[in-house]
Amino acid sequence: MAQRPSAVRPLAQRPARIAAAFGALAVVSVAVPAGVSFAGTDRVPAAPPAPAAPDGGYGVDPRVPDELAPPPGHVLHAVLKARGVQIYECRSGAWTPREPAASLTGVTVRPVKRVSALHFRGPSWQSDQDGSLLEGDPEGVVRVASEHPGSIQQLRVRAKATSGTGTFAKVTWIQRIDTVGGAAPAGACAGGTASAPYRAVYRFFVAA
Repeated sequence: MAQRPSAVRPLAQRPARIAAAFGALAVVSVAVPAGVSFAGTDRVPAAPPAPAAPDGGYGVDPRVPDELAPPPGHVLHAVLKARGVQIYECRSGAWTPREPAASLTGVTVRPVKRVSALHFRGPSWQSDQDGSLLEGDPEGVVRVASEHPGSIQQLRVRAKATSGTGTFAKVTWIQRIDTVGGAAPAGACAGGTASAPYRAVYRFFVAA
């Protein structure tokens, strides 16, 4: 995930850029049928999501590395599954992360409610339902290798800034887990950009 200036601009002020990125890369929203697990990309729980699940796994072990746990005093707020691309640009003959472009669909925990969002440079997340915006702090990110070879790392990211009153308004920490794909192209480069499809689970936390 690449850095950008700290100022967070609402998605409404950057329609051409976001639309172009998602249109050109064919990133589309992913429907979430009943019974799909929000704890991992390939695991299906025995029952639909329920607000009583204390770990947010809805009966499924999310297999979150200990290093990615948020500090005490923060509780799970939402779990969203992502599909999209990691975009790389060629710098000094090497592929360097530029930005993600992904669509996310999932649920909040209390109350259980279906939500959706876009993920883009910052790293930033914005609800396409209520407009709330979250920017992560690119400094101090904790990184853990994925269980899936050739995939981008799992992350813990501190929230840097939020706006609005909706889904992301009070988020304090973000996890990216169960990553599949998204790694940079192998070998040197001579210029241009490249994209690598990926999927992952994002978990958002708020202060207890």
